[in-house]
Amino acid sequence: MLEDFTIRDANMSDLTPIIDIYNSTIASRMVTADLEPISVANRVQWFNEHTPDFRPLWVVENQGVICAWVSFQSFYGRPAYNATAEISIYIHQDFRGRKLGKFLIQQAIDACPSLQIKTLLGFIFGHNAPSIKLFSGFGFEKWAQLPNVAELDGIERDLIILGKRIC
Repeated sequence: MLEDFTIRDANMSDLTPIIDIYNSTIASRMVTADLEPISVANRVQWFNEHTPDFRPLWVVENQGVICAWVSFQSFYGRPAYNATAEISIYIHQDFRGRKLGKFLIQQAIDACPSLQIKTLLGFIFGHNAPSIKLFSGFGFEKWAQLPNVAELDGIERDLIILGKRIC
């Protein structure tokens, strides 16, 4: 099953499917703090901040179709934090429930030494129990809880920061 998936570095032509997958999660109010769909143009700078050897952006393909993506983002943007990165995983709804999230977290963890990442962080809404469970299954621990920092449709939500020391 998972052998049917390939991971590669994203290129600019992948940005439309990346944004389509991202936008498909907005309505759930479980995954992202964006409240309205974003455009490809809104994410060009974000895309350009990724590089294969420092902060990669991977796409996951199944039979030539992009079905998920993984990004590594710099934490706090200052050089002393270069060994720390935030990981984000977005999976197309048709591919959820196939253990793809577990596979991708393991791939990300395995890539950390070559990316000189010593600490991975996940920023997850407190009400997103499936994602918290997924990350916790890989030894991510709750390092912070920011109470009521997001408001989604009039409901205040917590942000949980999960962390894992890689080396």
